[in-house]
Amino acid sequence: MDSGNTAWLLASAALVCLMIPGIAFFYGGMVGSRRILNMMLMCFGGASLVAVLWVLYGYSAAFGNSLTGAGLLGNPLEFFGLSELLTEDPDSSIPVALFAAFQLMFACVTTALVAGAAAGRMKFGAWMLFAGLWATLVYFPVAHWVFAFSSDDGSVTGGWIANQLGAIDFAGGTAVHMNAGVAALALALVLGRSKGWPHAAGKPHSRPLVLLGAGLLWVGWYGFNAGSALSAGHSAAVVFLNTAVAAAAGLLGWMLMDRLRLGTSSSLGAASGLISALVAITPACGAVSPLGALAIGLLAGLVCSLAIEWKYRLGYDDSLDVVGVHAVGGLLGTLLIGLFATDAAPNGVSGLFYGGGLELLGIQALASAAVLVYSFAVTWAIAKVLAMTIGLRIPEESELQGIDIAAHAESAYLNEEEPVELGARP
Repeated sequence: MDSGNTAWLLASAALVCLMIPGIAFFYGGMVGSRRILNMMLMCFGGASLVAVLWVLYGYSAAFGNSLTGAGLLGNPLEFFGLSELLTEDPDSSIPVALFAAFQLMFACVTTALVAGAAAGRMKFGAWMLFAGLWATLVYFPVAHWVFAFSSDDGSVTGGWIANQLGAIDFAGGTAVHMNAGVAALALALVLGRSKGWPHAAGKPHSRPLVLLGAGLLWVGWYGFNAGSALSAGHSAAVVFLNTAVAAAAGLLGWMLMDRLRLGTSSSLGAASGLISALVAITPACGAVSPLGALAIGLLAGLVCSLAIEWKYRLGYDDSLDVVGVHAVGGLLGTLLIGLFATDAAPNGVSGLFYGGGLELLGIQALASAAVLVYSFAVTWAIAKVLAMTIGLRIPEESELQGIDIAAHAESAYLNEEEPVELGARP
């Protein structure tokens, strides 16, 4: 065991966990004041359910030995209950239990991201059932494709994207962001539009909360990306630097596009630009130079600021722009590896601009297409079955009045017209 690597991964896992309240604040600030509690509880509730499933069979399905060697799904019973991880592995430089905890946070974050497409109009119970089914049928298999590497001695067979295809995804552009983004699109299509959308679309009730959430996500993202190096060394340092500069470029890029299109730069645009760039640099952070990271971050801020307008043209109600930021940002970053990758970076491969030809771009495109098609199709099927059985939508009256009272019998903010007695709990 390497104590330095272990300490860094412990810290990184905690940073990724910080992203869960980060998403909750980011999404919570973007919805109306009578929807914030439900939105935040969707994030916390979905993440908590996935954590339980991870112990039972999720880790096994994602990182167990591939069934039949096809690279499609790990053996879901191989590490059932994770009790095998209590024994120290003498061949590993970090505790396997710590790796399982680190990857657990990825599963929790990805599930929470999908919730943004259903803000204010989905039954909480239906969401919880959806979250469990989605993690089981979509996230765990795709994580196996992308994150499970085969062992050098051939005793363990990992996922087909990581091993047979050889696509580059350092920290989850495909498995996390494209996966969650296109799942959000499928869920939004089955769920239907909010009442009065788009003319009566709700506005963010607390932009400071949006900025707070974005700030927490920025900090947590260093654990997300640099922690994926699994060691406290050169690779983590390069990834950390690339993540920092890409995020800054994305914030500026979105603000610039807002200035050119709307004549002003908003706090919501700045936060969205920051997140879109972090999404885009996630797969590429170990493959590009800092200049490449700046280019990817800037392009993400510019492109994603335009992509969020697609929902109005195409007619899907993606409440909190999960599709425009995560699906588009993740796809952009994954494809740009084929252009900006340099063999001087930790991944050690070259893209088109560094003499590598078009082969890498083709590999990245194939991996992206596979994840997008699979995630959309299975998510749509899950949502459709739930809609036809238990139903997805809350009653129209509850939607118009705000879901917090209807679903949770509480409100986020004290009504000033209803004074609270001294000693009473508001």
